[in-house]
Amino acid sequence: MEYRYILASGSPRRRELLGMLGFSYEIIPAESEEVVTSNVPSKVVEELSHQKAKEIFHKLLRDSKEPLIVIGADTVVSYKGSILGKPSDRDEAEKMIRGLQGDVHEVYTGVTCFYTDKAGTEATENDICSFTFSECTKVKCNPMTEAEISGYLDTDEPYDKAGAYGIQGLFGKYISGIEGDYNNVVGLPVARLYKEMKDHNLL
Repeated sequence: MEYRYILASGSPRRRELLGMLGFSYEIIPAESEEVVTSNVPSKVVEELSHQKAKEIFHKLLRDSKEPLIVIGADTVVSYKGSILGKPSDRDEAEKMIRGLQGDVHEVYTGVTCFYTDKAGTEATENDICSFTFSECTKVKCNPMTEAEISGYLDTDEPYDKAGAYGIQGLFGKYISGIEGDYNNVVGLPVARLYKEMKDHNLL
C-alpha cells in the first residue's frame, strides 16, 4: 500500500535519521502547546510524541488523498531524576553542562505513529490506529575544565538542544561512552522505529 508519510517535527537531526528508513516523507511540525502530566522521563516523551503525531494526523486526515502515516517524536535528557529540556539562557545551559560533565545521564526519546489505511473522508474513527514507544540510552561524559565549559557555552550549540548539547556536534568530544542506541541520543531511535513500522505493516 502506498502511504503518505509525515514527520511532525522540524528537527533537522530527525529529518536526516528518518531518511535512513528509505521512504519519501513530508515535514509538518506540530505547533500546539505541549501538555505534560508525568515527571517520569519515559512517560513524558511518550506523551509529547503522541500529542505531536495526533495533532498533525487529524489536521491532515480529511484532505489526504492517500492513506496517512504521521510520526511524532520528542527527546529529553534526564540527570539524577531531573528532566533537562532546552536551556532558556546561558546560566541554565551552564548549570546543565556542569551537572553532566564527569558523570552519567540518560537520554529518552519517545515516538508515536498515527496511521490509517483509508484515504481522507473514507477513514472512520475505527480505521485510525496508533502505537507509542520510548527508548533510553545511557551517556557518559568526561570531566571538563572551566575553560572548556566556558568555550562550549560561547558557541550556539547548547541553546536549541535538550540537555544543552548535541552528541553529534561540538560536545561529542566529551562523550566517553554510551549504552544503547546512538541515534536515540541524536533524536530518533531508527532501528526500533523501523522494527515497529515493519511489525505494523507500515513499510
